[in-house]
Amino acid sequence: MSMIRERATDGAMGFDVLFASSEALPLIKTGGLADVAGSLPVALRSLGHDARLILPAYPQALKQVRELRSVCELRLPGALSPVRVLSGFMPDRDLPVYLVDAPEHFCREGNPYTDVSGRDWGDNAERFLLFSSAVATVAMGVPALNWRPQLLHCNDWQTALAPALLRDQGERPAVVFTIHNLAYQGLFDRATFDRLKLPPALWSVAGLEFHQRLSFIKGGIVFADRVNTVSPTYADEVRTSQFGCGLDGLLRQIGGRFQGILNGIDYHTWNPATDAALTQPYDIDNVHFKAGNKLEVQRLFDLPHDENAFVLGYIGRLVEQKGVDLIVEMLPLLLEDPSVQVVLQGSGEASLELMLKRVAESHRDRVGVYVGYDEGRAHLIEGGCDAFLMPSRFEPCGLNQMYSLRYGCVPIVRRTGGLADTVSDGRQGPATGFLFDEPSAEALCAKVREAIAVWRHDQNAWRALMRAGMEQDLSWQASARQYQGYYAEALEARQDMERALA
Repeated sequence: MSMIRERATDGAMGFDVLFASSEALPLIKTGGLADVAGSLPVALRSLGHDARLILPAYPQALKQVRELRSVCELRLPGALSPVRVLSGFMPDRDLPVYLVDAPEHFCREGNPYTDVSGRDWGDNAERFLLFSSAVATVAMGVPALNWRPQLLHCNDWQTALAPALLRDQGERPAVVFTIHNLAYQGLFDRATFDRLKLPPALWSVAGLEFHQRLSFIKGGIVFADRVNTVSPTYADEVRTSQFGCGLDGLLRQIGGRFQGILNGIDYHTWNPATDAALTQPYDIDNVHFKAGNKLEVQRLFDLPHDENAFVLGYIGRLVEQKGVDLIVEMLPLLLEDPSVQVVLQGSGEASLELMLKRVAESHRDRVGVYVGYDEGRAHLIEGGCDAFLMPSRFEPCGLNQMYSLRYGCVPIVRRTGGLADTVSDGRQGPATGFLFDEPSAEALCAKVREAIAVWRHDQNAWRALMRAGMEQDLSWQASARQYQGYYAEALEARQDMERALA
């Protein structure tokens, strides 16, 4: 199998890449994986690679993909009828998209993983085995597509069985597997393994068995040519028992086959100078225009209009991983300062949603809460708030702190994972934000008060923080170049394996 297609724009080899994901912006989103899947393939194409996206044919995706047509049918284990592969393009860019159309698996209300009540779909194992089977089939080449990838890039547990299904295939593509959050592993019982009719040889410690359970994510870790996660610091953390979720030993064992590559952000979508969601666009040379957006944030959340208020924002899942409970615990302390306002957007654990609603009801003039996700509101929070809260207990990469840096919304973050890799308190390079170490409400509150003191008493220092953050290159272009090198390593490893088997 030829590994070289053409030369990329910077002199590196151009690769044909099939990018497999269970979600992608703007088609469907539950978390940061969607941002990555909607942006990284586009950045790879700009570098001269033929990257194409494959994901399930959810109703939302079927409505948005343009020039959609059926190109072939696949007969896959577990499917009651032939599975169609549909081909089209992203609605807002020239990224080729393949949709795996299996209505009994993917045409349903709710999000990709849970029903409308928030409970996991009972057949998630079957659903994402079928998706992984389709991915593996397309990766091996389907004549009707007239295209065969040299490299398959799988993401998270929902695609992780594809590398396992390809393990014994001759002339298979090289495989890269990315872990976006190790806490989500796709764990099921032994009865599910038997019901899926997976090859019996895969039930072993060297395969998919994990403490007598079926682990989808192990399929990617064990059988991919290269494995990575989404920041260098998180890659170090998951090799420890504290953050490794039981897989730290395996990640240490695979050694140099595992590394961290920092995510990027889409500078076209996230650009304060051209952002249509903002009342007042701005750039690094006129950051004072943020004041107009602050007033709009206050209007949107029904808070008093006050340019002199210090407005803090939060966007994200309402879960303990994100430190939302620390924010809830901190708010009574923080709201002793009458000049502080806080706005939050997200959804997640019912108990945290309820606690935030209660705080907002008892502090109607100080706290605004929106349960759910609205993209325009998210952009406005970044464009109008003075600072952004992200007190995560662990954070594989994080994107919102990067959006905040881009928008001059100074991040206040815990020193962990990708937060430590993207926000600086001045120990290494120019300061761009505020970091704290202990996962406690007291430590968070102390750091927020420190930020308020700088904002209130030293506007020159505050503007320097804003400008330093806005000057950073956190674009997908930088990250895509690292993936380009990683792909080359994976292809070389695959070629070495083929030579050894010849």
